Amino acid sequence: ASGRNTVVVSSGDAGVYGMAGLVLELVLQYPECDRPEYGGTVAGVSAVNAAASILGAPLMHDFAVISLSDWMTPWELIQKRAKLAGEGDFVIALYNPKSKARPDYIDTIQKILLKCRDPKTPVGIVTSASREQENCVISDLEHFTEEEIGMFSIVIIGNSHTYVKDGYMITPRGYKV
Repeated sequence: ASGRNTVVVSSGDAGVYGMAGLVLELVLQYPECDRPEYGGTVAGVSAVNAAASILGAPLMHDFAVISLSDWMTPWELIQKRAKLAGEGDFVIALYNPKSKARPDYIDTIQKILLKCRDPKTPVGIVTSASREQENCVISDLEHFTEEEIGMFSIVIIGNSHTYVKDGYMITPRGYKV
């Protein structure tokens, strides 16, 4: 695209599992004197934030975001990250939770987390957040894999303080109410 303006569009936030990193790496490969002009990244609403807003307020304390896609990250490392996030009592948001190629990864993550979390820990599943086909389900760690989960789903697993009230998933920040 020499001499032309080029734009790369990503769904969600280009800086969260999007194309911002790749584009910036490609631009920065050029010597500074030959480098194409980089206009920057425009922030979007990440899928995890869209899902959280639909569920209520599950991300009000520390949280970890983990992709279950093993295209760029070895499956063993993904499992280790999930285990450590679970042991650290982080709220955990899962991107790419289930696909035809890896339908059982979500079951493995569930088993890992059940070793360090209460089976009744709230779990929210939002599919196609902020789209016409949006679907939201709140379950628990013991049963959430029985729900419909796919590549357009974000799974948010609460921490030891997360609770559900009147259909909302809430992780308290610690303020006295």
